Amino acid sequence: MSAEHHPRPGTGRSVIMEALLAELAAIVGAEHVLADPDLVAGYTTDWTRRFRGSARCVIRPGDAREVSRALLACARHAAPVVPQGGNTGLVGGGVALDGDAVVMSTRRLRRLGPVDTLAGQVTAGAGVTIAELRAHAARAGLEYGVDLAARESATVGGTIATNAGGIHTIRYGATRAQLLGLEAVLADGSVISRLGGIQADNTGYELTQLLAGSEGTLGVITAARLRLWAAEPPALTVLAGLPGIEAAAAASAEVRSLLPGVRAAEYFEAAGLALVRAHAGLPAPLGSDYPCYLLADISAADGDTERLMALRFLADAAVAMDAQARAGLWAYRERHTEAISAAGIPHKLDVALPVARLAAFRAELDEVIAKAGARAIVFGHIGAGNLHVNVLGPDPGDPAVDDAVLRLAAAHGGTISAEHGIGRAKAAMLYLSRSAAEIAAMRAVKSALDPGGLLNPGVLFEPPVH
Repeated sequence: MSAEHHPRPGTGRSVIMEALLAELAAIVGAEHVLADPDLVAGYTTDWTRRFRGSARCVIRPGDAREVSRALLACARHAAPVVPQGGNTGLVGGGVALDGDAVVMSTRRLRRLGPVDTLAGQVTAGAGVTIAELRAHAARAGLEYGVDLAARESATVGGTIATNAGGIHTIRYGATRAQLLGLEAVLADGSVISRLGGIQADNTGYELTQLLAGSEGTLGVITAARLRLWAAEPPALTVLAGLPGIEAAAAASAEVRSLLPGVRAAEYFEAAGLALVRAHAGLPAPLGSDYPCYLLADISAADGDTERLMALRFLADAAVAMDAQARAGLWAYRERHTEAISAAGIPHKLDVALPVARLAAFRAELDEVIAKAGARAIVFGHIGAGNLHVNVLGPDPGDPAVDDAVLRLAAAHGGTISAEHGIGRAKAAMLYLSRSAAEIAAMRAVKSALDPGGLLNPGVLFEPPVH
């Protein structure tokens, strides 16, 4: 994606933009307005490197009041605003396409309140990373339910905006399930705040949940009140080799039915394992090679270890109990993303299907990929029916393979986005997962809260045709 069309110096639009930059500097501080193209570049290329755009500047407000004033200034100067968290998105949702756009980075919104151990809650600024939040909760003997490989960079605000899932979804749910309230600034500069943490509150529309998953199109999230969970007993990690995805799905179901403490059930394949091993220099995890693998984390209570070892699918498996050995097994799964990125610029597709349809989808996927002359690295959260399809080979700008894979997922009763969101990459395909009536209702909400189309234009919905 490229949209370089900066006005020539001296033109009317250029003068307007210079006035906006001065106004924004007065609001957030000159040191927090980045206009140098070299500095801006890091905010206009997404995690995959597939989506690239341009922006007039990046601003880094320090609180909700500065966010509000900055939004009003941008509205006066007709400059689109692209909210951005840790820039770990995979569908272009945080990438500005309009050269006059302002990227609003929330990374300075880093206030992390004390843990309320009685209620099991905490208030966190949108710029706090997931790793920081999890460490903060752990020091109080509690746990935040969302964890993902990008934990060191992904932020609270960004994960709420995309309703991120992660490796513990089968245990704690996605981000929406952790969300008790939030503070956000709407396009007109008004601030809504629900940070009290009251769980029994049935007073009208649930705006908190409306903003979750809205991908920066309805407001800028500045803080959130989040649910924390009791820390569980030390986990053990199991990595088992299996003959296919159907066996992996069955094994995941079996272990979850017998052991209540399953925290993660992850799937990956031989092709991905080979890529990870070559990239990271890791040894083979098991004595033999298999078409696919199941990685499970289990909080084992008394007797669970014996029940686990009796499971049929553990004919060839590695079991780790200490932290170092467990991290060693998890490396085979968590290093997929970096290994894939090192191999090229991937088409990253994030689908979810009924678990009973996974095997049929996976078999037909090979045909789709073969027609594109590409290769697919597939992994995901198999307990939730969520597969990450990473396609290497096609031109990053060619949407044909995206279209084919997403249509295949829809044909099998699946969704075109399990946790990455729609962004810009899938806006044209939203109709595969939402009816015309649903899309019309969603557009009506967008028009009501952002009638001028200030926030993240082109994300979630295709831009209007003029």
